[in-house]
Amino acid sequence: MAILVIDDEGGLRRSVCAYLEDLDYDTLDAANGRDGLEILHRRAKDIEAVIVDLNMPEVSGYAVIEAMTAHWPGLPVIVLSGVGAVEDALRAMRLGAWDFIVKPVHNLDIVVHALTRTMERARLRRENQAYHDNLEQLVHQRTEELERSRRQIMQRLSRAAEFKDNETGRHVVRVGEISALLGAAMGLTPKRCEMLRECAPLHDIGKIGIPDAVLLKPGALNPDEREIMRRHCVYGCEILGPLSSLDEARSTCANPFAEDTADNEFLHLARTLALLHHERFDGQGYPFGLAGTDIPLEARIVAVVDVFDAVASHRSYKTAFPIEECLEVLRQGAGSQFDPTVVEAFFTHEKAILAIREQWKDE
Repeated sequence: MAILVIDDEGGLRRSVCAYLEDLDYDTLDAANGRDGLEILHRRAKDIEAVIVDLNMPEVSGYAVIEAMTAHWPGLPVIVLSGVGAVEDALRAMRLGAWDFIVKPVHNLDIVVHALTRTMERARLRRENQAYHDNLEQLVHQRTEELERSRRQIMQRLSRAAEFKDNETGRHVVRVGEISALLGAAMGLTPKRCEMLRECAPLHDIGKIGIPDAVLLKPGALNPDEREIMRRHCVYGCEILGPLSSLDEARSTCANPFAEDTADNEFLHLARTLALLHHERFDGQGYPFGLAGTDIPLEARIVAVVDVFDAVASHRSYKTAFPIEECLEVLRQGAGSQFDPTVVEAFFTHEKAILAIREQWKDE
C-alpha cells in the first residue's frame, strides 16, 4: 500500500516522499490535482492515504477532496497547505479532509504523526464497518430463518384445514398461486401479491371448526347445516385473531370495518380472506352481506379462484366438473357472485391459470 502525495511544490513533494520511504512507506506523487486524480482512478486500491495541497494549478486540492469523498469515501486525506486561513481549513474539512497541516513544515515528523493518526482512524472505521456488516448479515440470516418458519407455519395451518376434505392439500396451493397471478393482473404490488400467495391458502382454515358430518356430507346441505357451514368464515378469522383472548378475537371478527390492530400484516390479510371470501359482489354473500368494492380486492380475487378450483376438484362427496363447465360458472357469476373485473382478468390469463392447475394437480 502506498501514500499518494499531491503538491505542486516539487522540492517539498520529493522531501515528503523521501522521508516516508525512509520509514518503509511506498509512495506515489503528482504535481497537480489532475494528475493526482488520474493516479487515484488507476490505483485507488493500492493507496492507503493521500496528502494533498489546496492551491494547485489545473485542479485544486478542494476538487481532489470532493472527488475522493464521492468515489473513495473511506480513503484518508490529509491537507498539507500554506493557505493558513481558518476558513480554508474548515472548508477542506467540511469537504471530507481528515486532518490539516499548515505549511511551512519545519519537521516532517508532524506529517508522519498526522499520517499515523489518520491511518489508525481509517483502520478503526474499517473494523467498525466490518463489525456492523457482520451484524447486518447475522440479522438478515436470522430474519430469513424466522420468515421461513412463519411461511412453514402458515402452510401447515392451511394444510390442516384442507386435510379434512382434500388429503393432498393442493387446492390451497393452487388458490395461493392463482390468486397471486390475478393480484398482479389487478395491479397489486409485487409485495402484496407475495402476501396474497402466502395468505390465500388460509382462507378455509375455519373448516377445522366444522363437524365432519356437515363438512363431508354428500349431497345438498339442509338450512341448519348450511348455517353451520357458513360459520367457517368467522371461525377462520377468530383462529387467526388476537391471542390475548377469545373475546378480543371475536370482537375483531364481528365487524369487517373495525380497525384491525394486528401487528403483522400477513395475519391481517389472512384473517380478512378467511372472513370475507364468501361475500358476493351483489351483496348476497356472507357473513356480512358486503357488496361491490366494499369487499377488499384480495377477498374478491380469492372468491373467484376458490370457487373455480373447488368445482374443478374431486372430493369424497362430489365429482369434479369439466373445466369448461367451471369456466362457465365464472361467466354466469360475473357481476353477481363475482367482481366482473376479476373474472375478466381470469379469462385474460386463463392459459397460465390452467398451467398452475396442471402443475399442482391432485394426485
